[in-house]
Amino acid sequence: MSRPKLQDVAARAGVSVTTVSRVLNNRGYLSDDIKKRVDDAVAELGYRPNEIARSLIGQRSTLVGLIVPTVADPFFGELASHAEGALAERGYKMLLCDCHDTPEREEKYLDLLQGNRVDGIISSTHNRDVAGYGRADLPIVAIDRRLGDGIPTVHSDNRTGGVLATEHLIARGSRAPVHLTATDHPGNQRAAAYRERMAAHGLEARVMAYGYDTSLDERRAVIETWLTVNPCDGVFASDDLTALMALEWARKTGRRVPDDLRIVGYDGSAALQLAVPGLTTVRQPIERMARRAVDLLLERMADATADVAAQDPLPVALRHGWTS
Repeated sequence: MSRPKLQDVAARAGVSVTTVSRVLNNRGYLSDDIKKRVDDAVAELGYRPNEIARSLIGQRSTLVGLIVPTVADPFFGELASHAEGALAERGYKMLLCDCHDTPEREEKYLDLLQGNRVDGIISSTHNRDVAGYGRADLPIVAIDRRLGDGIPTVHSDNRTGGVLATEHLIARGSRAPVHLTATDHPGNQRAAAYRERMAAHGLEARVMAYGYDTSLDERRAVIETWLTVNPCDGVFASDDLTALMALEWARKTGRRVPDDLRIVGYDGSAALQLAVPGLTTVRQPIERMARRAVDLLLERMADATADVAAQDPLPVALRHGWTS
Protein backbone atom coordinates (compact mmCIF):
# COMPACT_ATOMS: atom_id res chain seq x y z
CA MET A 1 0.00 0.00 0.00
CA SER A 2 1.47 3.36 -1.05
CA ARG A 3 2.07 6.12 1.46
CA PRO A 4 -0.83 8.64 1.50
CA LYS A 5 -0.06 12.00 -0.08
CA LEU A 6 -1.22 15.53 0.56
CA GLN A 7 -3.58 15.20 -2.41
CA ASP A 8 -5.22 12.15 -0.80
CA VAL A 9 -5.91 14.12 2.38
CA ALA A 10 -7.39 16.98 0.35
CA ALA A 11 -9.68 14.59 -1.56
CA ARG A 12 -10.87 12.87 1.62
CA ALA A 13 -11.54 16.19 3.40
CA GLY A 14 -13.16 17.76 0.32
CA VAL A 15 -10.83 20.77 0.31
CA SER A 16 -7.91 22.02 -1.76
CA VAL A 17 -4.29 20.96 -1.28
CA THR A 18 -3.51 24.54 -0.29
CA THR A 19 -6.10 24.41 2.48
CA VAL A 20 -4.64 21.15 3.82
CA SER A 21 -1.20 22.75 3.86
CA ARG A 22 -2.54 25.77 5.74
CA VAL A 23 -4.16 23.54 8.37
CA LEU A 24 -1.03 21.44 8.85
CA ASN A 25 1.16 24.53 9.18
CA ASN A 26 -1.41 26.54 11.19
CA ARG A 27 -1.34 29.45 8.78
CA GLY A 28 -4.14 31.95 8.30
CA TYR A 29 -7.73 31.85 9.48
CA LEU A 30 -9.66 28.61 8.92
CA SER A 31 -13.02 27.56 10.30
CA ASP A 32 -13.24 24.88 12.96
CA ASP A 33 -15.23 22.72 10.55
CA ILE A 34 -12.47 22.74 7.92
CA LYS A 35 -9.78 22.07 10.52
CA LYS A 36 -11.77 19.09 11.84
CA ARG A 37 -12.32 17.67 8.35
CA VAL A 38 -8.61 17.87 7.57
CA ASP A 39 -7.60 16.46 10.96
CA ASP A 40 -10.05 13.57 10.54
CA ALA A 41 -8.74 12.85 7.04
CA VAL A 42 -5.15 12.88 8.30
CA ALA A 43 -6.04 10.42 11.08
CA GLU A 44 -8.08 8.12 8.82
CA LEU A 45 -5.39 7.92 6.13
CA GLY A 46 -2.45 7.80 8.54
CA TYR A 47 -0.84 10.69 6.71
CA ARG A 48 2.58 11.85 7.89
CA PRO A 49 4.08 15.12 6.61
CA ASN A 50 7.41 14.92 4.82
CA GLU A 51 9.53 16.74 7.41
CA ILE A 52 12.57 16.97 5.14
CA ALA A 53 10.57 18.61 2.37
CA ARG A 54 8.96 21.00 4.83
CA SER A 55 12.36 22.01 6.18
CA LEU A 56 13.64 22.69 2.67
CA ILE A 57 10.72 25.04 2.11
CA GLY A 58 10.81 26.76 5.49
CA GLN A 59 14.58 26.60 6.06
CA ARG A 60 13.80 25.20 9.52
CA SER A 61 13.60 21.57 10.59
CA THR A 62 12.56 22.05 14.26
CA LEU A 63 15.16 19.37 15.01
CA VAL A 64 17.96 19.72 17.57
CA GLY A 65 20.78 17.24 18.02
CA LEU A 66 22.10 16.24 21.45
CA ILE A 67 25.47 14.47 21.57
CA VAL A 68 26.35 12.66 24.81
CA PRO A 69 29.26 10.39 25.78
CA THR A 70 27.03 7.48 26.83
CA VAL A 71 23.40 7.02 27.84
CA ALA A 72 24.59 4.17 30.10
CA ASP A 73 25.57 6.85 32.63
CA PRO A 74 22.44 7.98 34.56
CA PHE A 75 23.66 11.59 34.56
CA PHE A 76 23.56 11.83 30.76
CA GLY A 77 20.29 9.90 30.57
CA GLU A 78 18.65 12.39 32.92
CA LEU A 79 20.26 15.32 31.10
CA ALA A 80 18.86 14.04 27.79
CA SER A 81 15.39 13.60 29.29
CA HIS A 82 15.27 17.17 30.60
CA ALA A 83 16.67 18.59 27.35
CA GLU A 84 14.05 16.71 25.31
CA GLY A 85 11.29 17.99 27.58
CA ALA A 86 12.49 21.60 27.38
CA LEU A 87 12.75 21.39 23.58
CA ALA A 88 9.29 19.81 23.24
CA GLU A 89 7.79 22.70 25.21
CA ARG A 90 9.22 25.04 22.57
CA GLY A 91 8.01 23.00 19.59
CA TYR A 92 11.27 21.18 18.82
CA LYS A 93 12.17 17.52 18.49
CA MET A 94 15.48 16.05 19.65
CA LEU A 95 17.84 13.60 17.97
CA LEU A 96 19.92 11.77 20.59
CA CYS A 97 23.44 10.72 19.58
CA ASP A 98 25.47 8.40 21.84
CA CYS A 99 29.12 8.69 20.76
CA HIS A 100 30.30 5.90 23.12
CA ASP A 101 33.07 8.19 24.40
CA THR A 102 34.98 7.99 21.09
CA PRO A 103 36.07 11.10 19.13
CA GLU A 104 35.64 9.25 15.79
CA ARG A 105 31.97 8.56 16.44
CA GLU A 106 31.46 12.08 17.75
CA GLU A 107 32.87 13.51 14.50
CA LYS A 108 30.53 11.27 12.47
CA TYR A 109 27.48 12.36 14.48
CA LEU A 110 28.48 16.01 14.11
CA ASP A 111 28.63 15.58 10.32
CA LEU A 112 25.39 13.56 10.29
CA LEU A 113 23.45 16.18 12.24
CA GLN A 114 24.61 18.99 9.98
CA GLY A 115 23.89 16.92 6.88
CA ASN A 116 20.34 16.30 8.08
CA ARG A 117 19.69 20.00 8.57
CA VAL A 118 19.16 20.16 12.32
CA ASP A 119 18.62 23.70 13.57
CA GLY A 120 21.20 23.45 16.34
CA ILE A 121 23.34 21.12 18.44
CA ILE A 122 23.91 20.65 22.17
CA SER A 123 27.08 18.72 22.99
CA SER A 124 27.90 17.22 26.36
CA THR A 125 30.81 15.00 25.41
CA HIS A 126 34.38 15.25 26.69
CA ASN A 127 36.58 14.05 23.84
CA ARG A 128 39.37 16.56 23.27
CA ASP A 129 40.32 15.73 19.69
CA VAL A 130 37.18 16.69 17.75
CA ALA A 131 37.90 19.44 15.23
CA GLY A 132 34.46 19.51 13.60
CA TYR A 133 32.97 22.04 15.99
CA GLY A 134 35.28 24.74 14.68
CA ARG A 135 33.96 24.12 11.15
CA ALA A 136 30.28 23.87 12.08
CA ASP A 137 27.95 26.34 10.39
CA LEU A 138 25.02 26.20 12.82
CA PRO A 139 24.41 27.25 16.44
CA ILE A 140 26.04 25.04 19.09
CA VAL A 141 25.96 25.07 22.89
CA ALA A 142 28.21 22.95 25.10
CA ILE A 143 27.44 21.46 28.51
CA ASP A 144 30.35 21.18 30.93
CA ARG A 145 32.95 21.42 28.17
CA ARG A 146 34.76 24.17 26.32
CA LEU A 147 34.42 23.62 22.58
CA GLY A 148 36.04 26.82 21.36
CA ASP A 149 35.67 30.56 20.93
CA GLY A 150 32.13 31.70 20.22
CA ILE A 151 30.48 28.58 21.66
CA PRO A 152 28.79 29.15 25.05
CA THR A 153 29.20 26.57 27.81
CA VAL A 154 26.70 25.66 30.50
CA HIS A 155 28.19 24.07 33.60
CA SER A 156 27.78 23.74 37.32
CA ASP A 157 30.33 25.01 39.81
CA ASN A 158 32.84 22.17 39.44
CA ARG A 159 35.48 23.84 41.55
CA THR A 160 33.14 24.29 44.50
CA GLY A 161 31.99 20.70 44.04
CA GLY A 162 35.57 19.47 44.24
CA VAL A 163 36.16 21.53 47.38
CA LEU A 164 32.98 20.20 49.05
CA ALA A 165 33.87 16.58 48.30
CA THR A 166 37.50 16.82 49.41
CA GLU A 167 36.83 18.83 52.55
CA HIS A 168 34.01 16.47 53.52
CA LEU A 169 36.32 13.43 53.34
CA ILE A 170 39.03 15.18 55.35
CA ALA A 171 36.53 16.41 57.94
CA ARG A 172 35.31 12.83 58.38
CA GLY A 173 38.82 11.64 59.17
CA SER A 174 40.35 10.66 55.83
CA ARG A 175 44.07 11.38 55.60
CA ALA A 176 44.78 9.54 52.37
CA PRO A 177 41.77 10.14 50.08
CA VAL A 178 42.28 9.61 46.35
CA HIS A 179 40.50 11.14 43.38
CA LEU A 180 39.18 8.90 40.60
CA THR A 181 38.37 10.70 37.35
CA ALA A 182 38.03 10.06 33.62
CA THR A 183 40.79 12.43 32.49
CA ASP A 184 43.27 14.60 34.32
CA HIS A 185 44.03 17.87 32.53
CA PRO A 186 44.39 21.57 33.43
CA GLY A 187 40.72 22.25 32.68
CA ASN A 188 39.47 19.64 35.17
CA GLN A 189 38.25 21.91 37.98
CA ARG A 190 37.19 19.05 40.24
CA ALA A 191 40.69 17.56 40.17
CA ALA A 192 42.24 21.02 40.61
CA ALA A 193 40.10 21.69 43.68
CA TYR A 194 41.01 18.29 45.14
CA ARG A 195 44.73 19.00 44.74
CA GLU A 196 44.35 22.49 46.22
CA ARG A 197 42.53 21.31 49.34
CA MET A 198 44.86 18.35 49.88
CA ALA A 199 47.85 20.71 49.72
CA ALA A 200 46.15 23.13 52.13
CA HIS A 201 45.89 20.31 54.68
CA GLY A 202 49.45 19.09 54.07
CA LEU A 203 48.24 15.82 52.51
CA GLU A 204 49.48 13.99 49.43
CA ALA A 205 47.18 14.29 46.39
CA ARG A 206 46.78 11.19 44.24
CA VAL A 207 44.69 11.28 41.04
CA MET A 208 43.88 8.22 38.94
CA ALA A 209 42.49 8.84 35.43
CA TYR A 210 40.92 5.82 33.72
CA GLY A 211 40.12 7.47 30.35
CA TYR A 212 36.81 8.49 28.78
CA ASP A 213 36.96 5.81 26.11
CA THR A 214 37.18 3.02 28.70
CA SER A 215 34.21 0.65 28.88
CA LEU A 216 32.44 0.13 32.19
CA ASP A 217 33.99 -3.32 32.64
CA GLU A 218 37.47 -1.97 31.84
CA ARG A 219 36.95 0.96 34.17
CA ARG A 220 35.92 -1.35 36.99
CA ALA A 221 38.98 -3.56 36.50
CA VAL A 222 41.38 -0.60 36.37
CA ILE A 223 39.87 1.03 39.47
CA GLU A 224 39.87 -2.19 41.50
CA THR A 225 43.49 -2.88 40.58
CA TRP A 226 44.58 0.67 41.36
CA LEU A 227 42.79 0.76 44.73
CA THR A 228 44.27 -2.61 45.66
CA VAL A 229 47.87 -1.52 45.12
CA ASN A 230 47.42 2.05 46.40
CA PRO A 231 46.26 2.09 50.03
CA CYS A 232 43.69 4.79 50.78
CA ASP A 233 41.03 5.61 53.35
CA GLY A 234 38.80 7.74 51.13
CA VAL A 235 37.61 8.06 47.53
CA PHE A 236 36.39 11.18 45.76
CA ALA A 237 34.90 9.89 42.50
CA SER A 238 34.20 12.27 39.61
CA ASP A 239 30.84 10.54 38.94
CA ASP A 240 28.45 8.31 40.84
CA LEU A 241 29.04 5.18 38.74
CA THR A 242 32.73 5.31 39.64
CA ALA A 243 31.76 5.81 43.29
CA LEU A 244 29.64 2.65 43.10
CA MET A 245 32.60 0.75 41.64
CA ALA A 246 34.70 1.84 44.62
CA LEU A 247 31.87 0.76 46.92
CA GLU A 248 31.75 -2.66 45.24
CA TRP A 249 35.54 -3.01 45.54
CA ALA A 250 35.27 -2.30 49.27
CA ARG A 251 32.62 -5.01 49.61
CA LYS A 252 34.73 -7.54 47.70
CA THR A 253 37.83 -6.85 49.78
CA GLY A 254 36.09 -6.83 53.14
CA ARG A 255 36.48 -3.13 53.83
CA ARG A 256 33.76 -1.48 55.87
CA VAL A 257 32.19 1.71 54.53
CA PRO A 258 32.53 4.29 56.01
CA ASP A 259 34.68 2.90 58.84
CA ASP A 260 37.57 1.70 56.66
CA LEU A 261 36.80 3.63 53.46
CA ARG A 262 34.82 6.83 52.95
CA ILE A 263 33.31 7.49 49.52
CA VAL A 264 31.92 10.64 47.88
CA GLY A 265 30.49 10.57 44.33
CA TYR A 266 29.46 13.31 41.93
CA ASP A 267 26.30 14.13 39.88
CA GLY A 268 23.39 13.04 42.08
CA SER A 269 21.09 11.82 39.30
CA ALA A 270 17.59 10.77 40.34
CA ALA A 271 18.16 7.16 39.25
CA LEU A 272 21.27 6.75 41.41
CA GLN A 273 19.62 8.44 44.39
CA LEU A 274 16.75 5.97 44.11
CA ALA A 275 19.01 2.93 43.64
CA VAL A 276 21.58 3.87 46.31
CA PRO A 277 19.93 6.41 48.61
CA GLY A 278 22.84 6.27 51.08
CA LEU A 279 25.50 7.42 48.62
CA THR A 280 27.18 10.67 49.61
CA THR A 281 27.48 12.75 46.45
CA VAL A 282 27.82 16.24 45.06
CA ARG A 283 24.49 16.99 43.37
CA GLN A 284 24.53 18.90 40.11
CA PRO A 285 21.38 20.85 39.08
CA ILE A 286 20.87 18.59 36.05
CA GLU A 287 17.47 19.93 34.98
CA ARG A 288 18.60 23.55 35.27
CA MET A 289 21.71 22.79 33.20
CA ALA A 290 19.61 21.16 30.46
CA ARG A 291 17.08 23.98 30.37
CA ARG A 292 19.72 26.70 30.32
CA ALA A 293 21.46 24.96 27.43
CA VAL A 294 18.18 24.79 25.50
CA ASP A 295 17.41 28.46 26.19
CA LEU A 296 20.88 29.51 25.03
CA LEU A 297 20.65 27.41 21.88
CA LEU A 298 17.25 28.79 20.90
CA GLU A 299 18.52 32.33 21.48
CA ARG A 300 21.45 31.64 19.16
CA MET A 301 19.18 29.99 16.60
CA ALA A 302 17.03 33.12 16.58
CA ASP A 303 20.10 35.33 16.16
CA ALA A 304 23.24 33.44 15.14
CA THR A 305 25.25 36.69 15.32
CA ALA A 306 24.38 37.38 18.96
CA ASP A 307 27.28 37.89 21.32
CA VAL A 308 28.03 35.02 23.66
CA ALA A 309 27.38 36.14 27.21
CA ALA A 310 29.52 34.67 29.98
CA GLN A 311 27.64 31.96 31.84
CA ASP A 312 27.89 31.90 35.61
CA PRO A 313 28.27 28.37 36.98
CA LEU A 314 25.15 26.82 38.48
CA PRO A 315 25.34 25.91 42.19
CA VAL A 316 26.05 22.39 43.46
CA ALA A 317 25.29 20.86 46.87
CA LEU A 318 26.69 17.98 48.91
CA ARG A 319 24.16 15.26 49.70
CA HIS A 320 25.16 13.34 52.83
CA GLY A 321 24.77 9.57 53.07
CA TRP A 322 26.21 6.60 54.92
CA THR A 323 29.16 6.10 52.51
CA SER A 324 31.26 8.86 54.13
